[in-house]
Amino acid sequence: MEPTTRSSPSESADTRIPWDTPTVRIILLSTLLAPLGVPLISPTLPVVRDTFGVSEPTASLLISAYFVAGIVLSPFIGALADRLGRRLVLVASLVVFGLAGGVTVFAPSFTSVLLIRVVQGTASAGVFVATVTIIGDTFEDAQRNAVLGINTAVLSAGAAIFPVVGGVLVAVSWDAPYLLYLLAVPLGVVAWSVLEESNRGGDRSSSSERLDGESNIRPVSLDANYVRGVLAAVGTGGVLAMYVATFAAELLLFGSVLTAVPFLLTGSYGLAPAVVGAVLMLAEGTSVVVSAANGRFARHMTNSAIVETGFLCLAVGFAVAWLAGSVLEIGAASAIIGAGIGLVLPSVDAEVSDRVTGRYRAGALSLRNSTTFLGRTLGPVAFAGIATTTGYAPLLLGGAVAALTVAGFVAAGMRWTGDPDRVALRRA
Repeated sequence: MEPTTRSSPSESADTRIPWDTPTVRIILLSTLLAPLGVPLISPTLPVVRDTFGVSEPTASLLISAYFVAGIVLSPFIGALADRLGRRLVLVASLVVFGLAGGVTVFAPSFTSVLLIRVVQGTASAGVFVATVTIIGDTFEDAQRNAVLGINTAVLSAGAAIFPVVGGVLVAVSWDAPYLLYLLAVPLGVVAWSVLEESNRGGDRSSSSERLDGESNIRPVSLDANYVRGVLAAVGTGGVLAMYVATFAAELLLFGSVLTAVPFLLTGSYGLAPAVVGAVLMLAEGTSVVVSAANGRFARHMTNSAIVETGFLCLAVGFAVAWLAGSVLEIGAASAIIGAGIGLVLPSVDAEVSDRVTGRYRAGALSLRNSTTFLGRTLGPVAFAGIATTTGYAPLLLGGAVAALTVAGFVAAGMRWTGDPDRVALRRA
């Protein structure tokens, strides 16, 4: 199967974001609710532990169960989005996401809460897959990067804000934060009313046509042919390199900034949790700014080049953290790592959307979502587990080496497939 490609970057590429369109507004609002899944709940874990009388490892299952569901079920959700349509999957996911949160308030036991979290994790995967796929269907070239960048920025902003919100609400009761999930229900109703089904035919029709609601829907059946089509679409070196980049970026972020750095700041510098939180918000804040500028970067660089630059930033950030002798230097390292994440994530989705036709795009992006959740799940476990033997300083140096390795792997993967963007740049 031939992948879709885009022309080389140019100064004339359209990076305007159509803020006044229902598509953009619904997608960004849906993405803003996504961090309700983990960042909102993380500060409540000690209260949940005390409320239900469970151990800390048991309480942490509220996080693991949420991610595991997304890892396993994302490909099935992507297949449904290719078969039934993006709008239906997004709306159903938002409604289930919201109602599950509301039901949590009435949960009689920790086991009940855990089961609800599995349902929420599944719905969250639907929101992630549908929103990114709709962007991939609706926009193209640098404008696609711009919208994906804003989408990632909104996600990072929510991840920075919701821990504070969760900490405030849990002071009222252990289940008060879960009431926020109900906001997803009316958003789902509005999305069903105003969204048009996005283009799934794989044709390179203009963004303006698709924004006006015209669709070229060619339903696919969930049979062996569909599976072969998705595997053929994602089996190229370029797409596989993007999956590796996603997994590595999430593993390094969740293992380092969100796990190693807090322990390092507390153990070595004796900092209060509030100060540790400020350092983490610095990383998220940098990621927001850089993600929002992705469309501008795409005017001058290919997606693969942006991803490689992002991993070079990660390598520098890890090296600075390894050499750091003060809190200020660790804060600077976290900001550099945040910038790297802001470069990588939107560009990965843009590259996968470019290379996979609309017929199989949701399936391909759902596999990307599985690698995202897998990296987030394994990162904290891997870093914390290895650190019991090595300490955190050697891990940071290892992170720098790993980031450089991934940058090289992405470059090699693109050369292996004869990346058309690189060829165009060399001829320019």
